[in-house]
Amino acid sequence: MDQSQRFVRDLVDPFRVSSGKSVTMERDFDPTYVDGTVSRIDAEARLDQVIELLADYQDRLSAQAASGVLLVLQALDAGGKDSTIKHVMRGLNPQGVEVHSFKEPSDDELRHDYLWRHQRVAPERGRIGIFNRSHYEEVLVVRVHPELLQRQFESGGPPPKGVWKRRFHEINDWERHLVDNNIRVVKVLLNVSKEEQAKRFIKRIDRPEKNWKFAPSDIHERHYWDDYQRAYGRMLSHTSTEWAPWHVVPADHKWFARLATAAILARTLIDIDPQYPQVDPAVRQRMAGSRDSLVAELHHGSPKPS
Repeated sequence: MDQSQRFVRDLVDPFRVSSGKSVTMERDFDPTYVDGTVSRIDAEARLDQVIELLADYQDRLSAQAASGVLLVLQALDAGGKDSTIKHVMRGLNPQGVEVHSFKEPSDDELRHDYLWRHQRVAPERGRIGIFNRSHYEEVLVVRVHPELLQRQFESGGPPPKGVWKRRFHEINDWERHLVDNNIRVVKVLLNVSKEEQAKRFIKRIDRPEKNWKFAPSDIHERHYWDDYQRAYGRMLSHTSTEWAPWHVVPADHKWFARLATAAILARTLIDIDPQYPQVDPAVRQRMAGSRDSLVAELHHGSPKPS
């Protein structure tokens, strides 16, 4: 294991949520935390090293095409999802990455089961897929706002008894299905504090070039802060599994959140350890003959057509 790989493993381990652990957000996670071994000054260089590692593994992942990766990103508004994707994926081949953002479901999507729209864009083997918000909205925003959930049921009434337990079970089974079919699922919750969220909203209001990021509904949702924290705690407690664990990344310091998220993705690729395909000896022999022909062409010029 080289130094970069060791750094990745050491950085990631504290953020993983153990399977079966009962989670309380305020008790268990500090959104202001930064690793004492990493300073803001050297974080950019560290991030460049991890991105270089990611690029190498992505190339092998694409060439082997035996496994894929789904990165699930969740956060409250202004949690840093967009900027994390921008900075973490900047050195990767865009042909091998797909990003999908999930807004409120359309009428067509509501006519299907709630996982349908996510399944249809799950990454294929050899590629990295990113869900910017995800199927977990179905146990978060609709839990905080049950009136949104009513649209998903034929009766239009309150959700049936036990719906959350059932959905946790269904999500776990779906992710297990992906993993069993060589699509590794890695989940990151960017954990931002209420104070930091307020500061970021103020920036969006004060800076004209950021005004487009702000919506009055963002302030409305802050009234439900405690409800969201409880919903996140239940989500983590019931859906951090051995096959698809959650990682709760402190997000008050964007530079650290980006580094930690890159390391989590790199850790996943290191564990997959994709390799370049080995060419059949007979094919290699034909390749050698082709090489000899090309070398001769360079030295003597292309033969003229008769």
